[in-house]
Amino acid sequence: MKFILGKKIKMSQIFDQEGRVIPVTIVEAGPCYVTQLKTKEKDGYEAVQIGFERLKEKKITKSKKTKPFRYLKEFRGEIKGYQVGQEITASIFKEGELVTVSGTSKGKGFQGVVKRWGFSGRPATHGTKHEERTPGSIGASTPSRVLKGKKMPGRAGGKRVTIKNLEIVKVDPEKNLLYIKGALPGSRGSLLEIKSVT
Repeated sequence: MKFILGKKIKMSQIFDQEGRVIPVTIVEAGPCYVTQLKTKEKDGYEAVQIGFERLKEKKITKSKKTKPFRYLKEFRGEIKGYQVGQEITASIFKEGELVTVSGTSKGKGFQGVVKRWGFSGRPATHGTKHEERTPGSIGASTPSRVLKGKKMPGRAGGKRVTIKNLEIVKVDPEKNLLYIKGALPGSRGSLLEIKSVT
């Protein structure tokens, strides 16, 4: 099981040997450090907790305790081969390897049904007035209420998104950069969880 935490830098493009353009997302992956190992005997499950982006040491007061890392995440699975304090870098991945990437999508605020769900809206002419982007009918008269799960206006984005089977096009171990094919969730600087496809 391979995994690492990273920060989304930006989207770019690179060319393969045949001159074809490959859209990639550049991710600053690691270095991460193993902070805790969870076992079945003590915690009921096996997991590896890693920390990313070490913070500057500050004086610990009674009212406020500081944590050594900005991000702490758990990855469930076998803990063999991992030790507390171990460093995990981008070099654990290889070019051509498939990974699963999880992150938080961009928040778009309160949106109507056209933008949130892709509704077509009402006709622009033939008696339609101030109705172009309204949802239309939202239910029958029999239950006398709106059924749960109805596609309605509301807050869009800002949700956890997981994309599977993404290819690592290039690995730069010196700068801890991963070039992953395609678009990844989140804005620039957002946290990403990268796991190998098992």
